[in-house]
Amino acid sequence: MFTGIIETMGTVTGTRPAGAGNRMEIRADKNLSATKIGDSIAVNGACLTAVEISGRVFSVDVSPETLTRSTLGDTRTGTRVNLERAMRLSDRLDGHLVSGHVDGQAGIQTIRDEGGIRIVGFSTDASLSRYMIRKGSVAVDGISLTINACGEQWFEVTIIPHTASITTIGLKKAGDRVNIETDVIGKYVEKFVTGNAYSDENQKPGTGIDMELLAKTGFL
Repeated sequence: MFTGIIETMGTVTGTRPAGAGNRMEIRADKNLSATKIGDSIAVNGACLTAVEISGRVFSVDVSPETLTRSTLGDTRTGTRVNLERAMRLSDRLDGHLVSGHVDGQAGIQTIRDEGGIRIVGFSTDASLSRYMIRKGSVAVDGISLTINACGEQWFEVTIIPHTASITTIGLKKAGDRVNIETDVIGKYVEKFVTGNAYSDENQKPGTGIDMELLAKTGFL
């Protein structure tokens, strides 16, 4: 698990095929002390495993699923990325619970400055925006952000100068694509309530929670 509070940025120094996926080499701007092979590192919000480490340089294997679902499939040498190591149970949870499992992508539609504050508007599929609520949380390229406003296929966030200066969001422009992870709590709530959000097609949906069930169990 991650918090969406970016530790540092890094630069992709190389990519090459590795089986059906890619091996990506990244040079972190800061020394990620005590990081070891096998540790999880979120790269632009995608949870990846460090397979090689040498000083500030580390390598990760990117699966075909991650290459397809996230913007990492378009990453090239020189691309700047956000980095965050997995949280510890003793850490403060300054952002929100982020799994590092990218749900999809969004496109930057608008960027406007209001007194040093940057307002960024995104377009995205309804399959992602359904889990977004005003004042809720969303991870954009791994950055924990608060949603100012949202609609069926769009949402808007505020970027303070500090966030713009230490993450890649400050380098983005209209038309760029970003990784999106919606709030994991909302997805679990949907499954519990509807009873039909299954990954295994052989599983049969339950009845879910409705007014009749609540009445039968004494909640009404």
